[in-house]
Amino acid sequence: MNASRNVAIFIFDEVEVLDFCGPFEVFSVTGKRNGLNPFTVYTVAKESGPIAARNALSINPNFSFADCPPPDILLIPGGAGTRQEMHKIEVLDWIRERSRETELLLSVCTGSLVLGKAGLLDGLTATTHHMALAELEKAAPNSTIDSKKRFVDNGKIITSAGISAGIDMSLEVVAKLLGREQALETASYMEYDWKG
Repeated sequence: MNASRNVAIFIFDEVEVLDFCGPFEVFSVTGKRNGLNPFTVYTVAKESGPIAARNALSINPNFSFADCPPPDILLIPGGAGTRQEMHKIEVLDWIRERSRETELLLSVCTGSLVLGKAGLLDGLTATTHHMALAELEKAAPNSTIDSKKRFVDNGKIITSAGISAGIDMSLEVVAKLLGREQALETASYMEYDWKG
């Protein structure tokens, strides 16, 4: 098995809680019951200091852009806050720069708007929350939008539909990297109905 992969989850004000917590849980618990540590999961924000997620949940990011360890996997969650983040040059530049080094770039829900605005979905197929499909068409005019799938795997870049779909996508990533049996074991531990 490969050494532990760094999984960085970008958080920001008004981030949707399950968008980042669902994948955080999947990657954090994978392999633990077998004494394995395939993923090192951490949160990162543009700057240090508390983040106010949806419904005023306060979160302290592990890192800022300035001191974030290089991620092997970078996940961009969604939420109302993406409408601000997708217009911040520093955020788009940081994601573009990291994406050159990552093994996988993931988005949950309207996190795909940020990827689209960064130009990272050009020529690819993508999805998002069913209520944000028109927004994604505007943010990623050079991509094909698929409204039918829970997630769309382009190889390096994987986008998922809304909120809970991020758990399905994360389990699929576990299956992709570590095998279906490991993904099923993780889903079983989480008591999540995942067919794979």
